[in-house]
Amino acid sequence: MNSKTQRVAITLAAAAALALPGAVLAQTDKERELEARVSELEKIVQQLLSERQAAGAAPAAVAAAPAAPSPAPAKAGPPPIQETSIVPNALAGTKFFITGYGKLDVLYTDTQDGRMPAGAGRDFYLPSATPVGNGPSYQELQAHIKQTRVMFGTDSSYDGHKLGARLEFDLYGTSLGNERITNTYGLQVRHAFITYDKWLFGQTWSNFQDVTTLPESVDFIGNTDGQIFVRQPQLRYATGGLSLSLENPETTIVPFGGGIQLVSDENRAPDMTAAYQWQGSWGHLRMAALARELRYDIGTTSDESFALAAQLSGKFMIGRDDVRFTLIGGDAIGRYTALNFANDAVIDAGGNLEAISGIAGSIAWRHVFTPQWRTNLMVAYGEYDNDVSLTGGSVNRSSVSWAANAFYSPVPKLDLGLEFRYAKRELEDGTDGSMSRLQATAKYAF
Repeated sequence: MNSKTQRVAITLAAAAALALPGAVLAQTDKERELEARVSELEKIVQQLLSERQAAGAAPAAVAAAPAAPSPAPAKAGPPPIQETSIVPNALAGTKFFITGYGKLDVLYTDTQDGRMPAGAGRDFYLPSATPVGNGPSYQELQAHIKQTRVMFGTDSSYDGHKLGARLEFDLYGTSLGNERITNTYGLQVRHAFITYDKWLFGQTWSNFQDVTTLPESVDFIGNTDGQIFVRQPQLRYATGGLSLSLENPETTIVPFGGGIQLVSDENRAPDMTAAYQWQGSWGHLRMAALARELRYDIGTTSDESFALAAQLSGKFMIGRDDVRFTLIGGDAIGRYTALNFANDAVIDAGGNLEAISGIAGSIAWRHVFTPQWRTNLMVAYGEYDNDVSLTGGSVNRSSVSWAANAFYSPVPKLDLGLEFRYAKRELEDGTDGSMSRLQATAKYAF
């Protein structure tokens, strides 16, 4: 039966049910016949109600059936670069980062010819600080965290141009406290520069220096006697393997007859460098040249001179091992090499400035046993040709050192190291002295 027929039947049945009692009272002689009809109508009504309920439940049954699975959502791609800058003054899309390391150094130093003077020589190997003469031997224990450093940087691009900036500090600045209580030290700027495509503006390593030849050392530098180590303001251009720079000048001078070092900031031309590097899976080879104006102006006396120097350096891979070397030679390499172990020039009796020539070099071998264990062996040497008739005999003539260390890294970025170093320093008059040092370190890079 369709729904319309069902509604009509139900209406008729209800009407009949309401009319029957009156009919029964009026016509009592037909009681049995009427009761039979009422009973039949009740059955019809019950049947119609049952069918209606069944028809109404069907949609619910259909709804209960499990729905067809919806298609899986598409995988999300990389997050879009922010449309607005993280900080108000930065270009949109600028990437910010922070890196550096924390480092503890413990040094036990034994000097055989006198006590090491206070200063940087007690924090790391400084060739000119090795005591010379006939003084008594002296032992000292020193611990510090001054090599700890942090660098902030940004990288961004705009209209096809690449821009960047770096700002790095360590803790070798002026002491702000004492070793009795606070052991606090001031921040010291290491690097502060910006880059624009192939250009660099600011303070960083000299272009004359090959930073990759610094060995893995517990000491601050390692191959100090034979290493160029200078950070200074400069303008640099680099393309491919070629790099050129104009750098901040400074001249260190021995006064006539010897005496306290003179530092002249009277230069009128920048230090100029040029370098070219060949690179491959085998390592790299680099050649660099330095041209400098040497100048001083004291009272009514002044003079200037010109100096040239060169460096050949490189790093060669031998499986997991590597060998690093430097070879430096020329005039006025003193300020650039071995932390100014020698001076650039000397003033003669007539007030003229004469450059001091020198040669220096180093070699280091790094051997990797496992990803956790490795060792380094290094030797470095420097010698300078002072005119004793002008400089006197108390200026530095040569220095040499060798060191061996072992590093253990229980987890990546954590280094535990132990290093032994022996160093010797000699003056032009033959006076010399030596130093032995055992240094331990713990370093975590981030």
